[in-house]
Amino acid sequence: MPPSSTDLRSAPERVGECVVSIAARLGAQVVEVTMDLRHVLSTEISELDGDPRIVELLGASIEGNVATILHMLQHDIPAEHVEPPSAAFEYARRLAQRGVPVNALLRAYRLGHDRLLAWTFEELDRRDEDPATALGVVRRMVADTFGYVDWISQQVAEVYEEERERWLANRNTLRAGRIRALLDGTLDGTGPLDVDALEGVLGYALRGRHLAVVAWSTEGELAGPERLVGALAEQVGCRTRPLSVAYDHATAWAWLPVGRSAPPDPAAVGAVVRELDPSARLAFGDPGAGIAGFRASHRQAVRAQSVALVAGAEADVATAFADVGAVSLLCGDLEAARSWVADTLGGLALDDPQHARLRETLRVFLTSGGSYTTAAERLTMHKNSVKYRVGRAEQERGRPLADGRLDVELALLATRWLGRAVLTPP
Repeated sequence: MPPSSTDLRSAPERVGECVVSIAARLGAQVVEVTMDLRHVLSTEISELDGDPRIVELLGASIEGNVATILHMLQHDIPAEHVEPPSAAFEYARRLAQRGVPVNALLRAYRLGHDRLLAWTFEELDRRDEDPATALGVVRRMVADTFGYVDWISQQVAEVYEEERERWLANRNTLRAGRIRALLDGTLDGTGPLDVDALEGVLGYALRGRHLAVVAWSTEGELAGPERLVGALAEQVGCRTRPLSVAYDHATAWAWLPVGRSAPPDPAAVGAVVRELDPSARLAFGDPGAGIAGFRASHRQAVRAQSVALVAGAEADVATAFADVGAVSLLCGDLEAARSWVADTLGGLALDDPQHARLRETLRVFLTSGGSYTTAAERLTMHKNSVKYRVGRAEQERGRPLADGRLDVELALLATRWLGRAVLTPP
């Protein structure tokens, strides 16, 4: 209310009492204020969303900071004399362990400051103070809250950098052993798996959805695997950093946090790889959720790699398990696979350009549902040319396509991905 003619309080006193009153009212609403700030920050800063545990800790950090600011305002305590909330430091440490950029942490404080001021100004509007008092309250609120945010930002940034250095120094040796133990199941045999502790060591959220990748070099040593994996993660659209570890000097294992993203297109992945390292090759599994998905996607990536290794120089730059899952089962016994392909395809299994064209035409024809028109469109050929080649392929096989058609499709898939490893020398 505007001061009456009998109000003997000085202007600074009126401002101070108003600030104390607003801080007290907001203190009674600290849960509502915290939930509002938490929603704003997790929505506006994508790096802070996605992991329920991190979001929960974000809420604790916000509540601690808001309560500290309001206490500071109520009792006129300088920012440098308050005790920093422990949740704020722990949140900074956790973000450092997960590789979230420090800029995201500092931006959270700036956005949180802006939102908290909006709450204080709404309370000020309800009081209908005289303009001079209202201006004084605004100046005081902005100055005091900015002073706190500036001070706490420096504190959490220091904690973040210290934790980041410490964690990186210890992570490489620890995480390689933890990853292998997680993959082979030995961690499970020691009792209930402490997922939180494991995530802290790995710097990676295991509860999300993962796409496992195996990267290797065709020239003996994989140069810059983390840069390669990072570029792939950017191409896929990962919001947080991937996890990667060296398997040997020429091979790296990695997991991309893909969230709800669709599996990547092998052609697009191949373009990224060729630009960064023409000697590198990649294989990846299907996306999987949680620890079970972490393991399953890796097993699939390794099986996809086995197909590429058998194909050798003929392999694509990027091989997806979704394309070669069935073929990978043939890699365990190539001699038997070669014999089976020859029995299934007959003369069509000969390793020469002419039979390669017939095999590809027949493969596309069969995967097109036996439609000459569809196959012609996919092969950019005339429909009659497709008919001619399919007829020739059937002649080379030596028996009708309907005889063991599923075997024919799998054998053609094997020749497509494994190449001369399963073909008959001319």
